[in-house]
Formats: sequence, structure tokens, C-alpha cells
Amino acid sequence: MEDANENRRSSVRVTGRNLFAYKEITEQTYAQYAKDFQDGISLYNQESLADMQIFVGAQSALGRLRDKDEDLADFLQHLDMKMNILLKKVDNGKTPLDNLKLRDLNLSGAGIAFISPEKIALDTFLEFRIVLLPNYLFIYAIGKVTKFEEVEHDGDQRFYRMGAEFILIMDEDREKLIQHNFRQQSLALRNRRKQQEQD
Repeated sequence: MEDANENRRSSVRVTGRNLFAYKEITEQTYAQYAKDFQDGISLYNQESLADMQIFVGAQSALGRLRDKDEDLADFLQHLDMKMNILLKKVDNGKTPLDNLKLRDLNLSGAGIAFISPEKIALDTFLEFRIVLLPNYLFIYAIGKVTKFEEVEHDGDQRFYRMGAEFILIMDEDREKLIQHNFRQQSLALRNRRKQQEQD
């Protein structure tokens, strides 16, 4: 019964705009990540993820602080921006978010769907970096492509709706996704009620 409830929670899907990047990885890379994960090594123990966690963690903490003390949050936000400007000058103008794009994503605790300008073969392993907005919650996961369909044309350019299941994701990240989806659903219902009251 508990598994059925967990599956229901994980399958709640919400579409929204979030920061997103993906890249194809080899089966060998996936196998190494999976082995490390089974051995108790966090998916986040990659050097390339350290800056992202710090950057996104600061934004997330500022968002929580804003609910308690807006003036202090504003002050710290300005300091954070100044530090980022200085770091960009030192680090060739790059921030950890530079590779992420604002995209429409359909998310659940079990997987993701997104529009891609390239068709990605079934069973391809993909690395996902997702920043859930507006709370700046960072999710890192490995997925496997389970479906694709051509959805639209823009002249000669074709686009595909890709679907992937998460095959390697931290339990805390899956829970973040589930909670994010419930919050977004609740917000959408509240906004719909407000709109109906105004009409």
C-alpha cells in the first residue's frame, strides 16, 4: 500500500518553465555513476556540480529568507549579485547557470518530458540539470529516453517531444520534485479560483 501511494505521488506531473540543460552520456559513464551510487557515493560528488550547488543554494536560501525578512533578503541579494559580477570578471564571464536555458518542462518524480531540436534515440542515457523556479531548487539526475515524437516544424527545423524516466536520482531530489509539483498545482488552483471570483 505504501509503494502504491509513493508511486501515485511520484506520478503527479506539472508543466512549467524552469532552467534546464541535458547532455548525452555513455552507457559506461552511467554504469560508473550507478556503481558509485550503490557504494554510497552521492551523485553530487562531481567536481562540475560544486559551483552549481553553491550558486543555487544561495538563491534558494534567499527565497526562504524573503518570507521572514524582506529587507535583509534584498540586502543579501544585492551582495550576492555584486559577488557574482566580480566572479564573472575573474572567471571569463561565466556563471554555473550559463549553460541552462529557461524551458517548458513536464516533470514528475519519475521522469521528464521536454521539447528538443534533435531526435534522441530510445534508451539513450541523458544527464539532466534542472533548477526549479521560483525557489531555485537544483536537481541532478540521470535518465533514459523512453519515447519521442515529432511535434512541430519551424521551416526546415524539426522539434521533438522527448520523454525520459529517471533511472538515477537522489531520494531527496525526487522528494523536491514531488513537493514542487504539489506547490505548483496548489498555486494553479488558487489562481483559477481567484479568476473565477473576479469573473
